[in-house]
Amino acid sequence: MSLERLDKIISNTNGFSRSQLKKLAAHGRVMLNGEVIKDLSVKADGDADEIAVDGVKLNTQKFVYIMQNKPKGVVSASEGRGDTSVIDILPPSLKRSGLFPAGRLDKDTTGFVLITDDGDFAHRILSPKKHIPKTYIVTVDTPVNDEAVNTLEKGIELHDGTSYKPSVIKPLDDSRTKLEVIIFEGKYHEIKRMFKAVGSSVTELQRIKMGALMLDSQLKEGQSRLITADELKLIENKPE
Repeated sequence: MSLERLDKIISNTNGFSRSQLKKLAAHGRVMLNGEVIKDLSVKADGDADEIAVDGVKLNTQKFVYIMQNKPKGVVSASEGRGDTSVIDILPPSLKRSGLFPAGRLDKDTTGFVLITDDGDFAHRILSPKKHIPKTYIVTVDTPVNDEAVNTLEKGIELHDGTSYKPSVIKPLDDSRTKLEVIIFEGKYHEIKRMFKAVGSSVTELQRIKMGALMLDSQLKEGQSRLITADELKLIENKPE
């Protein structure tokens, strides 16, 4: 159990300033485990205690891990800089200071984005040494034959010297234009450039899995939810 001042817990995780909280507490709008708290120096456990402002329960865990089903047109960044970002479309109940996407999806790519405020975890899963697999559903404009599949699965080097590690590719339909692709790096435009090298252009791209954790099929595009502790472990485990 880690105890901290109540005002510090709330301000660090939910963006309230200390002065804002002082005013809220003076009017009886801050609650700890169902009791009104006016002295915000009281100690609490952000991971275990129930903390609420104006009757709304706050997420005060030290770190949060969020699964989002990113839609097209949204950028994987903390700030959109003119575009809508994955942080912008989080519901109010999940927003807090310090959130960022762990890894990127292109603006026109959909699917699983992991959002967190845990820098160490993000660094760990994004490290090339970890080789955390990422699984995509890829749609291309021309059929991908066995020769092309074999070329990509062995790893490929482009004319500009960029090299991609071996991947796992499985055609999903008879037309061979829809495929499941597992990559172990995540370089800039990796999948698009891989398929371009064997004569096919990617028309649709969706990430469906990180490590062994599948994108929740109940999440519609644009929706998000917290990742459980058990699910979090799956991200760092390679699929069987």
